[in-house]
Amino acid sequence: MDPEIEAMSNISKALDGLEQDAVRRVLKWAIERYQPRPTAATGPAEAAMLTADAAAPARTFLNLSELFDAANAEAGLDKVLVVAYWFQVLQGDEEWDSQAINNELKHLGHPSTNITRDLDNLGARTPKMAMQVRKQGSTKQARKLYKLTREGVRAVEAMLQRTAPLAGR
Repeated sequence: MDPEIEAMSNISKALDGLEQDAVRRVLKWAIERYQPRPTAATGPAEAAMLTADAAAPARTFLNLSELFDAANAEAGLDKVLVVAYWFQVLQGDEEWDSQAINNELKHLGHPSTNITRDLDNLGARTPKMAMQVRKQGSTKQARKLYKLTREGVRAVEAMLQRTAPLAGR
């Protein structure tokens, strides 16, 4: 039997009979334990998921709520940054629209009163945290597509570093 198939079979057997929350915890532990460390061949999205500190285990977020709670963003613009980080870095979307960000903020209970203004404000910061990359359509109301800048990604990663759990907890 192929070793990879055998490993998957063993994992399946080990998880059978566990409650959904227990399965989630076990899978999260396994991902953090066995996720490869960044190398020169690692792509930017994969490298961003891993911590810069090779001694510390990588943090894995199975859903947006976990990321949002871990970042503990207090300001409205920081909340927008965290959700954009989810789409761009953890989901691999090269660009995203403001409606997708605000829909997720609504689901989290933190809707923006004006998401376009918030994204414009992130683009007006120095250094820029987000930028408009293109527009779909020619009207003023046409859907704008955005992406985080390197500094926007770093800002979220700094939030995550501040809230990183202590080793041994």
